[in-house]
Amino acid sequence: MYVFKMRAVAPPMGAPEFSELVGRLVEAMGQQVTAIRNTSEGMVLQTGDGFHYAFLEDPTKVSLETIRSLLAQVPSAPMKLVILTPGHLPLALLSEVLSHQGTVVDGARFSELARMLGLGEYLGEEPRPAMAGTAASLLPSARQLDEVMRRAKTWLDWGVPALALRFYRQAATMKPEFAPAQIGIGRSLLELGLAEDADRSFSEVLVRYPDDLDARVGRAAVLGSQGKSSEEVRAYRHLLEEDGRVEIRAHLIAALIEEKHWSEARVEIEAMLQHTPEDAQIRFLHAASLWKSDARADGDRERDRARLLGLSPEREAALSEHLGLPRPAFPAPTSDSLAPTRRRTPVAAPAVRRAKSVRESRTPPARRKAKKSGHR
Repeated sequence: MYVFKMRAVAPPMGAPEFSELVGRLVEAMGQQVTAIRNTSEGMVLQTGDGFHYAFLEDPTKVSLETIRSLLAQVPSAPMKLVILTPGHLPLALLSEVLSHQGTVVDGARFSELARMLGLGEYLGEEPRPAMAGTAASLLPSARQLDEVMRRAKTWLDWGVPALALRFYRQAATMKPEFAPAQIGIGRSLLELGLAEDADRSFSEVLVRYPDDLDARVGRAAVLGSQGKSSEEVRAYRHLLEEDGRVEIRAHLIAALIEEKHWSEARVEIEAMLQHTPEDAQIRFLHAASLWKSDARADGDRERDRARLLGLSPEREAALSEHLGLPRPAFPAPTSDSLAPTRRRTPVAAPAVRRAKSVRESRTPPARRKAKKSGHR
């Protein structure tokens, strides 16, 4: 999980200044606005893809009735509501939005968005170029596309698919036949729970590029989101025969674990370990598969090895909860365990996290556990 650094609270903005910031943000994000509505709390923008972006100047003045009114504007797809505010939305209001699968970008995340787009001066920060650090050897148009794609990937990695989708759409507008942008749109839609829209996005790529592997992996994930788990597993196995990419096997493992096919998952995990033997999270998944196969002692040894490879207690606890395992017990620290050790970089862990997040996104709200921290 990305952790934002704490910064000094920005001085409050006046209404005209906040309106100007909203206008600059909308312009920088390439929003195609179809309707604008001003309210006493801020501004609500509707975009061509049916999303509603509510910019709220002072969240402490927002009522529960306001939040419910905003949700009522997207009754059939509440995940298309995105609330953005420089302050912190009260917990009760935040819970209301998240319980309906909406997105909240507040406080530090709002500041990071403004900073990323070179608008930090509105929050009392020193101005910073919006495309700092981009390779200077690229042409201006290519440099801009590269930066927009970087922003999209960043927000997807941070677990905010609604903003990732906005930037992927911006990249697709800049270069309509750019497959990575279209695939990013599909992945973002899938994480938002909009499986049919995601499938259309992946299909559009395959019309132009029938052999595109990422688009085919995306369509396989859509099958799982539609409850067609057996077809999803077959699709991944077929793709593995063509290309033994680690990411494909990670998706297959996630699908098998989701369906509690632990014996098959164990075979795939052991195949992955042949390529990434020092991946702490894969080691822990192997431990889980051994426990599920009643090989308790072997599982304990794999868990201990995962810890030596750098699996943190926090990550182990999160994985255990997701897999339905008992809460882990950790040994008391010793002088040896407190000595500095070299942390190895997990190779396949990002792929497993991506596969897991896709599967979590298609879980119906009634079955999904509320997250203890973080916003969608």
